[in-house]
Amino acid sequence: MVRVKRGNIASKRRKKYLHLAKGFVGVNSKLATMAGEQVVQSLNFAYIGRKLKKRNFRRIWIYRINAASRARLNIYSIFIGCLRNINIFLDRKILSLIAFHDLSSFNLIERESRKSNLFLKKG
Repeated sequence: MVRVKRGNIASKRRKKYLHLAKGFVGVNSKLATMAGEQVVQSLNFAYIGRKLKKRNFRRIWIYRINAASRARLNIYSIFIGCLRNINIFLDRKILSLIAFHDLSSFNLIERESRKSNLFLKKG
């Protein structure tokens, strides 16, 4: 049987893990097996973090819209519902940018939403 030499393949694999694990603490950047495990774990955390980032940004946008609408004696959920009633389909990102940077435009949008607000008309 012919001998199979595969040292170069194994060393490439180890080098890949060690290169990806550069900057990790302790043996996690020195030993190939520990580096491999740590790289897999860090890639999993990175995947989860990309999902959490979207969630956190949406939360920030809602906070900004809620703060701006409460300053005008309105509530976020009623404000968004009224916008849907009058067919203004601005997403939360754009609304938060308008509320944060351009208050006069947000006042116009809020005034339009008040026209369809049934809760404010009754009270």
